[in-house]
Amino acid sequence: MAASPASPATPRQLAALGRAHLARAGIEPGEAAMDAELLLREALGGWDRARFLAHQDDPALEEVGRAFEALIERRARREPISLILGRREFRGLEFRVTCDVLTPRPEPELVVEEALACAATLPPVAAVADVGTGSGCLAISLAVELPAASVLATDVSAAALAVARENAARHGVAGRIAFEQASLLGGATGLALVVSNPPYIPTRDIETLPPEVRVYEPRVALDGGPDGLDVVRALLAAASEALRPGGWLVFEFGDRQAEGVRAAVASSPLEMVRVRADLQGIPRTAVVGRRGGR
Repeated sequence: MAASPASPATPRQLAALGRAHLARAGIEPGEAAMDAELLLREALGGWDRARFLAHQDDPALEEVGRAFEALIERRARREPISLILGRREFRGLEFRVTCDVLTPRPEPELVVEEALACAATLPPVAAVADVGTGSGCLAISLAVELPAASVLATDVSAAALAVARENAARHGVAGRIAFEQASLLGGATGLALVVSNPPYIPTRDIETLPPEVRVYEPRVALDGGPDGLDVVRALLAAASEALRPGGWLVFEFGDRQAEGVRAAVASSPLEMVRVRADLQGIPRTAVVGRRGGR
């Protein structure tokens, strides 16, 4: 980071220096400003924004400046904020995040919303599964909001499952989630609801992703094969066997993949019920039902 102003610097001055350093590192100015403030509030001991704004012109301790500079240097190397802080909020719940899991993003919240709408058609006591659970954000959110449901959370990564277990314990639902190291559904049957945020990035596109994703997030959670839909097709096949009549599958997919997803569903024993677009109007979430159940 650039040389600090004459000591003692104020939070306002430190934030400006951090913002400029991140912008020089190639981070978009608006994001740089937001990230610099978040990291400074962390260096200040976890201040909320109201306290930061109220005291941004007070002198800051020298050790705060040193801690902030170390955090800013990590972000300038394009390490994601979620990994620097070790946490990310999802649907009002805080999740621990490491390099072994995808950072929870806004788009999978649509999966939870659609899954809850599907759950309203099911008996309160239902078997739910989350395929490729990662941080556990989908499984845990559903366990919190469906208190009578039993949840299976699978992942091929033991390290990811360790993070998910920790998050489940934090939110008091570990006793209702069975964590299993397995591909897809691991042979489960009789499920009423399956959710997933599967890998869907075409292999050829991985190297074009921002460094925050390409370098710091697990490739196994990103790479969906040549057209990005290899895991989606496998998921459809597994869900066809695991869902009971009247059951639902809800999953996320990528931009410009809607037609491919529709074709994959049409080639399976399942039926496309609806596709949900995100806030930008981009189709991102598929809601699929088992044929013969409705």
